[in-house]
Formats: sequence, structure tokens, C-alpha cells
Amino acid sequence: MFDGFWQNISRYPRYFISIVLGIFLNAFAPLAPLFKRPVSAIALISVFIGLIVFVTFTLRAMLGIDPI
Repeated sequence: MFDGFWQNISRYPRYFISIVLGIFLNAFAPLAPLFKRPVSAIALISVFIGLIVFVTFTLRAMLGIDPI
């Protein structure tokens, strides 16, 4: 009944990693052509940095974490 149980369980991390990589590749593949021109690359990087800063400040305010 439990033949190959641990072998089957050991496949789940690999499956999880492949699913996450597939999601990231499909999400960021349309943005790849924007990195070919310097102006659009700088704008895209600025948007990413701004998004990260916005999420960081929002989470700090929601969780009540004091600024550094």
C-alpha cells in the first residue's frame, strides 16, 4: 500500500519549484524586450524599485514596525 510513498513525497519540492519558475517566466517574458532600450530599461527598473519601496512602507505601517 505504501510502496514508493517517500519517493512520491520527494517529488513535490521539485514540482513546486518548477511551477514557481514557470509562473515567473511567463510573467516576466513580455517585459524582456523593454530591457533592450536603455530608456525603457531605466523606467522599468525604476517602477520595480518604486513598487518594492511602496510595498515595504505599506507593510511597515500596517504591522507597526518602527522605521530604521
